Amino acid sequence: MTTAQVPTARAGAGAMPAGRGLVLSAVAGVSAVLVMVGVAIALFFNPVWVAFEQGRSAVDLWTGWDPATIRSVTDSVVMEVFLGPGTFAQAVGGVPVFSRAEAGHMADVRGVVMAFAVVVLVALAALLAAWVVDRRRVAFWRGVATAAAATGVTVVALGIFMLFFFDTAFELFHRIFFAAGSYTFDPLTNRLVQLFPEAFWTETSIVLAIVLVTMSTVVFLVARGRRRAADRRAAG
Repeated sequence: MTTAQVPTARAGAGAMPAGRGLVLSAVAGVSAVLVMVGVAIALFFNPVWVAFEQGRSAVDLWTGWDPATIRSVTDSVVMEVFLGPGTFAQAVGGVPVFSRAEAGHMADVRGVVMAFAVVVLVALAALLAAWVVDRRRVAFWRGVATAAAATGVTVVALGIFMLFFFDTAFELFHRIFFAAGSYTFDPLTNRLVQLFPEAFWTETSIVLAIVLVTMSTVVFLVARGRRRAADRRAAG
């Protein structure tokens, strides 16, 4: 080996094969998106936000209940989604809050939430694994930056669509995750849609989109800076 060849060999020492780098970028990117979405949803799917938004949505007028009753029932429902058992047999004055169809839908909701929680945990583990495997962090940060940018653009596009076609978007979302006819209720008679009226979901979706776009932007900027720094280290 000649003297001129030594720096090149050292600079390339430990370089990752292109195919492996693409796989790592993809794993890091997809995992980062799932983790960001999971964190964003967790900010809203909790008793504090739910109580705030129910107040704005005039749930007391829909249900005819006092605020304490609304809080007691809603907190119980939210906690049961996370902790089970999934029967949703809440009652007020000895009268069941939900019909069998409503309780069945909430059980389906719990199933979707639990499945998504598992997906997010797996994504978090995959993200950490990609970080460890890619010692130079070039592929890792490239994947995260690309995914964050794509997430921000996608959320903006979906937000514009939902702004004009919220009912259509809401229907499509439910068709993906729930059986047809299992999620249609009358706000005049069904407590589930009185506790969580359309205004509740509309405003929550708007704020969730804003949070996701902000989060994606911050992650993109950080990841892009880290990727450039990693590129410089690898080149050196």
